[in-house]
Amino acid sequence: MTSFSLKLARISQKPSVLNNLKRGIEREALRYSEESRLAKTPHPKALGSAYANKWITTDFSESQLELVTPVSTSIETLFAQLEDIHHFTQTNLGNEYMWPMSMPYKVNESDIVLGQYGTCNAGRLKTLYRKGLKHRYGSKMQIISGVHYNFSFPESFWDELFGKQHKQERQEAKSNAYLGLIRNYYRFGWLIPYFFGASPAVCSSYIKDLKTDKMFLKAEDMLYLPHATSLRLSDIGYSNSNQEQLNIGLNSLDDYLSGLKKAIRTSSPAFEQMGVKVSGEYQQLNSNILQMENELYAPIRPKRVPEENEKVYEALSQRGVEYVEVRALDINPYSAVGISEDQVRFLDLFLVWAVLKDSDLMTKQEKDISLSNWNKVIHQGRKPGLQLECCSSENAQTLKEWAMSIIKEIIAVAKAMDKANGDIKYQSVCHKLAAAIHYPEFTTAGLLQADIEKAGGIGQFGHEMGTKHTRSHLKHRYRFYKAQDMENEVARSLHEQEASEKSDVLDFDAFLAANS
Repeated sequence: MTSFSLKLARISQKPSVLNNLKRGIEREALRYSEESRLAKTPHPKALGSAYANKWITTDFSESQLELVTPVSTSIETLFAQLEDIHHFTQTNLGNEYMWPMSMPYKVNESDIVLGQYGTCNAGRLKTLYRKGLKHRYGSKMQIISGVHYNFSFPESFWDELFGKQHKQERQEAKSNAYLGLIRNYYRFGWLIPYFFGASPAVCSSYIKDLKTDKMFLKAEDMLYLPHATSLRLSDIGYSNSNQEQLNIGLNSLDDYLSGLKKAIRTSSPAFEQMGVKVSGEYQQLNSNILQMENELYAPIRPKRVPEENEKVYEALSQRGVEYVEVRALDINPYSAVGISEDQVRFLDLFLVWAVLKDSDLMTKQEKDISLSNWNKVIHQGRKPGLQLECCSSENAQTLKEWAMSIIKEIIAVAKAMDKANGDIKYQSVCHKLAAAIHYPEFTTAGLLQADIEKAGGIGQFGHEMGTKHTRSHLKHRYRFYKAQDMENEVARSLHEQEASEKSDVLDFDAFLAANS
């Protein structure tokens, strides 16, 4: 038996440990007007404070909603919460709707207003960080929207995998296992944009000021690559080629943190030229390669919830990895909440498989090859006969062959998951996705490309789908929360922001210095 088979057999003897996987979803969405233009209105006060509301906030822009679920061990509960949050949000958007795709439509840099978080120092810091991103990379890239999937294993899973351990030993074992998962995600995670990439085309106005060597085809109001899956993840999307030089290691938590810390503390000549404070006005938090940890672009991140006034890397360094944040998901335009239950089930399977599968240390060469495979899938994943490079073999193999070999192993995980849940939902997802391996037109990108063309362009498709989802949100009846829960959080968040604004004792310069 392989090491993977042995680990799976051990877990399968007690399938209940797979019942309590912890999941959370963060869904970004641009607010659009009835005329299918980016909304220029402020974040609605009826949704509470974007600074403090734990369920409804903004990402980069005032027009970019971010809807956040709590952590849940039940997929049904997770989606009930996500749907309730969408319902409350939509009921307070007036004539605006949530744009149903990742890539923005007909947006100029001048249309994009930075997220505003009040006059307290912490709120001003959030806006200044976004101002720095605008100067460094441009605002259009920053409003590309996606879905983040936060995932962790219950303690009972680690008990079964590792046996009894002292606290420090367990913390190190978990961190090492999560880093192993992350390395396997880099090796094999191209499956995610293959199956679920939902940006094979972009609005032609988006490319207008961008430098790219891609030979795009034009149709209606869009530019596209014939076999693309996720242009959001490409060099014209939400990415940053300047960070490739960082080469942040994935072989241990110390390896990762030392690279991250260096990037946060090393000044960039290009960003120095922009200036930090120009004519008395701040332009960015600092001139370092990364202003803060959040600026690191990665398809997956190790995470831990920081305590008050604690930096992300400090939390990880002190207490180890708590969960992973999967960041390679485009918004699913066919789901009113941007992600489907089938997608969540596949992500569960993939991440369980990735932690059980052997994960050798990763050289820079292997990481580069893995990223090259991702780029091939992003740009031409639906191309018949596409070949990917396998680090463990000198021979390239087709995406189809490699994907099927992975799915066969994942089906073994699905059987254990279904045994734990008393149904066949996980196996059913595997069989659906196996069909998409054989027939790329059944991938999300394949279906979307055809539907956009049928609708007459991105604008028309987006408006029709956004309107359909709006009706769905408005008709929805609360399944987990009550309306009063939402109103209470609005009131609580506004009160928290007001209290923060009254409690500041430092001026902003001193606050920045204390938090650098």
